[in-house]
Amino acid sequence: MKEETKRIPILQLTEQGTSKIEDIVVREFPLTIFLNDQELVTLLCSPTNLKYLVIGFLLSEGLIKGKGDIKKIIVDDQKGVVLVEAEENKGFSGQFLFKRLVTSGGGREASFRSAPDAKCQAKVESEIEISSNVVFSLMDDFVHRSEVFKATGGVHSAALCDKKGILIFNEDIGRHNAIDKIFGECTLKDIPTDDRIAITSGRISSEILLKVAKRNIPVLISKSAPTDLGVKVANDLGVTIIGFVRGRRMNIYTHSRRIAANGE
Repeated sequence: MKEETKRIPILQLTEQGTSKIEDIVVREFPLTIFLNDQELVTLLCSPTNLKYLVIGFLLSEGLIKGKGDIKKIIVDDQKGVVLVEAEENKGFSGQFLFKRLVTSGGGREASFRSAPDAKCQAKVESEIEISSNVVFSLMDDFVHRSEVFKATGGVHSAALCDKKGILIFNEDIGRHNAIDKIFGECTLKDIPTDDRIAITSGRISSEILLKVAKRNIPVLISKSAPTDLGVKVANDLGVTIIGFVRGRRMNIYTHSRRIAANGE
């Protein structure tokens, strides 16, 4: 947690008065990605698992198709630079006409991919069925995993799960980044995502939903809310959205056939 946080002096005001104390805040780290010697983007992120983040980002943006497209990746976390040499994607090669700053929170200000790409995305076909008890158990484990969030309240989390539990967990100041780190790790470690379950701490937008659908994941769970377009894309692509999973309640927005009211 030390790399991800920093102690700073603050003035705290309460009903009892003011006091000078130290507070723990998350670190915000600018990371510039160069793809095939061309400056692509600067991500504002947490300064951990940067290789996973970069691979996941390139996958999500459609700039690579898999691990086999990566020839070389060099991470310089002192300079905040990542150099990636990859097979050229004909759809994007040579078309990076401007640099972009991607914000750490909310939705990204610009993206190579967008909601209309859902029209070209294959539908997720899966017969997986999970019980409501499994959903509650996964979320309970999920919300207690992040020591950084407990200390700062300043990060988002994401996880890949099966019915038995959480397989991969990661966190970042940006909800998109947290998801990308999960998929980057899966790609580099050859961990399959088919018939798996994804969890995010943030709202489910169409962009987040599309990331999950691209990995052929049939169930996406959040303790937060979906957007209307997120729900539409989930309906179209065959993804089950479960939101507001808190305590013993949940809202199932799409493809409810995959969720059993009880049982194992």
